[in-house]
Amino acid sequence: MAKILISRDGILEQTVQLRRERMTIGRGRHNDIVLEHPTVSGEHAIITTILDDSFLEDRYSTNGTFVNGHRIGKHYLQNHDVIKLAKYRIEFIADGIRPLTGAVVAPVSVAVPSAVIEVLNGSNAGKRLALTKAQTSLGRSGVQVVVISRGGLGYAATHTEGERAPLLNGAALGRMPQPLADGDVLDLSGTRMAFRLA
Repeated sequence: MAKILISRDGILEQTVQLRRERMTIGRGRHNDIVLEHPTVSGEHAIITTILDDSFLEDRYSTNGTFVNGHRIGKHYLQNHDVIKLAKYRIEFIADGIRPLTGAVVAPVSVAVPSAVIEVLNGSNAGKRLALTKAQTSLGRSGVQVVVISRGGLGYAATHTEGERAPLLNGAALGRMPQPLADGDVLDLSGTRMAFRLA
């Protein structure tokens, strides 16, 4: 399972395994991860882990949450991302082992079919992008970003950046992964793309 390494003034203070799907970070004692410093908000941020994906979300903190030097609202975490919360430096380490969600299920090896994204309109109409990586990002950073994850259960799309939600088959795509089926259509700021199993 993924973990975070929490340091202050160059000294490692905590190593925390992300054992649960939702873990809060803040100064208040009720948090899963307590950071005792006055510049940390009562509930500063949340890390949500779904399958192999972890997302960091700022909880309207006073001093903000930064990843790799950029202030974020919500961010899809990648291996070795550096999070700054007030005086703390937090490194995210992904190891591909999923957190416990209740029942323990024996892993099943399933071959994931190959898939592509095909652009349906605009100057890039007809272009195809093969979904060969574990995660593929679509859209423009800071404006509207969708991450398509490829895992043992198939493909899923998640809205990770931007105020305005992209559309999946005409409905707003949320911040939680939505499974994709052959022929589904994503709309990112007017650019329409079809998900196709190869």
